[in-house]
Amino acid sequence: MALAEGKAPARAGKAEPRTPAPRAKATVGSGSGQYAQSFNAIDKAMRNDEGLASELDYAEQTSWLLFLKYLDDMEHEWAEEAALEGKTYTPILARPYRWQDWAAPKTKDGKPDPNARTGSDLIDFVNGKLVPHLKSFKDSSVGADSLQYKIGEIFSEVANRFRSGYTLRDVLQIVDTLSFGSSEAKHELSDLYETRIKRMGNAGRNGGEYYTPRPLIRAMIQVVQPKIGETIYDGACGSAGFLCEAWEHLRQADLSASDWRILQRSTFYGQEKKSLAYVLGVMNMILHGIDAPNIRHANTLSENVMDIQQKDRHDIVLANPPFGGGERPEVQQNFPIRSSETAYLFLQHFIRKLKAGGRAAIVIKNTFSATPTTPVWSCAANCWPAATCTPCWIARPAPFRVRA
Repeated sequence: MALAEGKAPARAGKAEPRTPAPRAKATVGSGSGQYAQSFNAIDKAMRNDEGLASELDYAEQTSWLLFLKYLDDMEHEWAEEAALEGKTYTPILARPYRWQDWAAPKTKDGKPDPNARTGSDLIDFVNGKLVPHLKSFKDSSVGADSLQYKIGEIFSEVANRFRSGYTLRDVLQIVDTLSFGSSEAKHELSDLYETRIKRMGNAGRNGGEYYTPRPLIRAMIQVVQPKIGETIYDGACGSAGFLCEAWEHLRQADLSASDWRILQRSTFYGQEKKSLAYVLGVMNMILHGIDAPNIRHANTLSENVMDIQQKDRHDIVLANPPFGGGERPEVQQNFPIRSSETAYLFLQHFIRKLKAGGRAAIVIKNTFSATPTTPVWSCAANCWPAATCTPCWIARPAPFRVRA
């Protein structure tokens, strides 16, 4: 783990009216009761579908269904808030794409509608109408940070893998019993979802892409000690474990309303190249309580590091970038020190992304070396991290420490 250290600025300003205290953090995998039973029932139903073959498929399909159920719950909540303020709420999803129209239609007495789509009719609707409609949000004029854009981004990357509409109907009925209406519900759901991600990572050949051990993440966060008002960045965020744990670290009982808004909107930033990991990261942050995560679906290494400006930099970098892989020559051209090893490329990116005086905790492989034979950026004027002195960045031995 490489640690680049600087002083953390103190919090400033007086506290405003307090937000409700968050629940104490539970041990990952400790979910019980209705939600745990529901997740087990979802797994059991998915095993019966021939289109779902592994834990990766289970996680992906659970993610987009949970996302749409979450969106439906939030839309009801936002509509109620607007009504209390005497305003008119315009829903993001209209008929027939609302959850209550296709996923969980009800009769007048509130029971499941026996005439709801199922079998091939349900599969045809999801594949032919629902998913293309949700994809179209990405092409609209909304901003990239909006929830609408993220809907389009997510459904541009996921596909319905259910082949049996009967199995999908069974799963929809289970998901409909889950509620996102309280912090307690989100807490337990996030706990169960983390367990699913961990199990998926263990099942896949490249499990590290999706899951970094949480004790390691928490130790790294304890070292850098993020503060409210600082920005936190992970350029290889995977399932957003670092960002979620940093959120839990900062979400204390004495938060003011302004602090809460800062955490929600302008603290956590991430990028992820892989489609499945991107979807998992967005859903994981939503379940932890961040309504519209600032995660971009992009290859971080495709960005020319010399184009990074002060406005693009962050106070803290937390990451476990992929290493042992390789990048094509055209990607290597984005870096002063060219290498096919992704670990060296990511480290150059992260150094460039740090503000002057910023802190970083980054997982690197134990064969990594910051020696004259493996040059890393530093400043000729010894003002590392030299965030404001672009002309004097040269290849020379790294002045920061490397700790095992």
